[in-house]
Amino acid sequence: MEGCETLSSAIGGAVKASVGGKDAAVAFSGGLDSGIVAAFVKRHASSATLYTAGVADAYDVRESESASRLLDMPWRHLLITDGDLLDCVADMVRITGTTSPVTLSFEIPLYYVAKHCREDTIIGGQGADELFAGFSKYVGLDEVALGEAMGADMAVLLNQTLAHERAVASNFGKTVAYPYLDRNVVDFVSRLDVGDLMPSEVRKGCLRDVAEHIGYPEIAAKKKKAAQYGCGAMHRLRAIAKSRGVTVKGLIDSIAGGV
Repeated sequence: MEGCETLSSAIGGAVKASVGGKDAAVAFSGGLDSGIVAAFVKRHASSATLYTAGVADAYDVRESESASRLLDMPWRHLLITDGDLLDCVADMVRITGTTSPVTLSFEIPLYYVAKHCREDTIIGGQGADELFAGFSKYVGLDEVALGEAMGADMAVLLNQTLAHERAVASNFGKTVAYPYLDRNVVDFVSRLDVGDLMPSEVRKGCLRDVAEHIGYPEIAAKKKKAAQYGCGAMHRLRAIAKSRGVTVKGLIDSIAGGV
């Protein structure tokens, strides 16, 4: 990709500005987005630990453990069990007022990291999918539809998701850094044509080029899995809801009613 070095420098600079000389907790899924961030965190933070929340056999847990060895960084698995999963959902509802099943399930990993990490600063790959057209729903859209969908998703991220995450982190005395939303990174992407971002069999080609450029071709080859599925949280919420004879929304509504 033309400009790969510029993009790499922008992401690396954003990471350095966020965690340079600090102890950092990386919200880590083992995938492309958080893998690139982790590689830069290793360069710039005074110390860093990779944290992955997930059920015992979760996809993210398996991927993260192997990726942590590749990065040669300390890694910690934050185990999600059925009992504390419901407590987590209840706590997020209390902290944020959010009752959306999709939002709550997606944000479960960050909650676990914020609650259990020892570091005050959390950094991860949030925003990369919206900025670099990483969602599977974008595949097959024409340029106009893709631009509209990306704009709508970015608006949700900026206006809703970040407020949720910052409230959760603040509840535990932590702050969250978003290197992919750094001005220099966003400015770089804004100069690209939407067609340059169009996903096909390979999504987020720009970021895959960055991973190659900084010396991690294995990270460049990582496949994408949504957080709520990668950590196993949505599967467990559905199983719990089914055992109680309700939908996931019904389960969350009952939890919210008791908060």
